[in-house]
Amino acid sequence: MSPDVLRNQQVDPSTKVVIIGGGVMGAATASFLGARFGIRATVLERDASYARASSALSVCAIRQQFSTEINIRISQQSLAFYRDIGRLLAVGDDRPGIGLVEPGYLYLATDAGAHVLAENQALQAQCSAAVALLSPAELLVRFPWLSVDQIVLGSLGLSTATSGEGWFDGYSALQAFRHHAIAQGARFLEAEAVDFDVRDGAVQSVLTAQGERVAADAVLIAAGAWSSPITAKLGFDLPVRARKRDVFSLQAPGPLPGCPLVIDPSGFWFRPDGDAGQFLCGSPPRGDDVDDAPLDKVDHGLFNDWLWPRLAERVPQFDELRVTGSWAGYYEYNTFDQNGLVGRLPGVRNAFVAAGFSGHGLQQAPAVGLGMAELIATGSYGVLDLSPLGLERIAANAPLVERNVI
Repeated sequence: MSPDVLRNQQVDPSTKVVIIGGGVMGAATASFLGARFGIRATVLERDASYARASSALSVCAIRQQFSTEINIRISQQSLAFYRDIGRLLAVGDDRPGIGLVEPGYLYLATDAGAHVLAENQALQAQCSAAVALLSPAELLVRFPWLSVDQIVLGSLGLSTATSGEGWFDGYSALQAFRHHAIAQGARFLEAEAVDFDVRDGAVQSVLTAQGERVAADAVLIAAGAWSSPITAKLGFDLPVRARKRDVFSLQAPGPLPGCPLVIDPSGFWFRPDGDAGQFLCGSPPRGDDVDDAPLDKVDHGLFNDWLWPRLAERVPQFDELRVTGSWAGYYEYNTFDQNGLVGRLPGVRNAFVAAGFSGHGLQQAPAVGLGMAELIATGSYGVLDLSPLGLERIAANAPLVERNVI
């Protein structure tokens, strides 16, 4: 992302923008509103500790291996920003770091899924995303610790000047955007938005549980897994639900040289967490994927009965691993098509949404935050057209199908 995107434009800086949700998407939008347009947003975050926020509980990875061009472009733009975040979000002499590393993503496929990886790679190449298709023999050369039983193809993201995949510290990214936004004049208030004053088809103010009435010329709803009850107050049924995901921290006998983030055909994933044989892993839930499951109950049966045996089958060394920790967080799961819902809220001319990223939010925050700032301040997108993620696709029953969903 060029530093030109941070250059101020001629926009009324007195515009009152209220952002509901102080996670990474809301903080990024506030940062860009201030840095590029001189608009000092007011950000309402109901829990300033971020104890249950997806931004704080995510495993924070970034990739270009998507099957839709818009997601590839968003990720490329966001990666460029994260690579230069220390300069772009510097506040005085403080240059934030997020520990970005780029060992890649490795998707593994059986006969049933190999054609999907090949078709996706063709699109990725058209978008200048560097992705290598690897045969089982080639996989073993790169990753001799990997079992390729029933695997017929692997898809590995490579790091180049314009492409790369890996992971980073998501909480540090959130705080970097938050501190930069505050330095641009944004206000972060610990308050819960509960209703709106709407007149003539536009929001006039946001009402909080604390009894405040916050005046608004524009409102962005970026409350993650809790966005749907808020949009309901404006008459829109947003298909975003809080879906629990368990993450396990593991200690293996030793590291796996060159290990990327690995996605198994059965649905589980794992990646290194440091250099001393520590790993993170997770998998889809067993049974029904219910809404609002309690975060204080990690499903250790899932690990013992389902996940560990499959980990050991894919990496024989994992037969001797042990669990050293675990936690649970919410996906802001878009039940319609598992892609972000970004843009104007139908029926309310000054209300906007950025939610439902279904696990992609942290990696997409720089590009989406900039796009939302542009749309709110100028009425249109600038650097990247995010209209394919618009909410209009719900009423049109036109899902944006993404085949590379984790």
